[in-house]
Amino acid sequence: MKIRNQRDFGAGIMYMVIGLFFTIVATQYPMGTAAKMGPGYFPFWLGILMTLIGLLVLIKSMGAKAAIESIPKFNWKIITQITGSVVLYALLLPRMGFLVAIVVLVLVSASASKEFTWKGSLINAAFLVTFTYSVFVVGLKLQFPLLPAFLQQ
Repeated sequence: MKIRNQRDFGAGIMYMVIGLFFTIVATQYPMGTAAKMGPGYFPFWLGILMTLIGLLVLIKSMGAKAAIESIPKFNWKIITQITGSVVLYALLLPRMGFLVAIVVLVLVSASASKEFTWKGSLINAAFLVTFTYSVFVVGLKLQFPLLPAFLQQ
């Protein structure tokens, strides 16, 4: 059979590899039963399900009705910019605080997109700051420096 949709074929392979990985790793833990699940039960069946979904996507990518689509050229600049924004977040968090680090993370990673706008990114950053503050600091009581070190005390 000919691969008509390379994107779906690649996604199917990826799902199958990840699913098989979780299935194999889960066999190292006690399974238990459906009534009394062990630590390996859920990841094992989730891995099986993910593998089957990957197989289905892979088979559909070779079907006559599949859209002909190729995998676009890998854009290293975007991958580097997004990965760099996460590294920058990790470096800024202890020095500049939670609020500044999240805003920088959102603005740098959003600028990798063609749909980047300052207004949308700032709204996204404000929402993410509010949400993460309420979940991690208020809800889970985790200790993060909120403001830059030079503004504290």
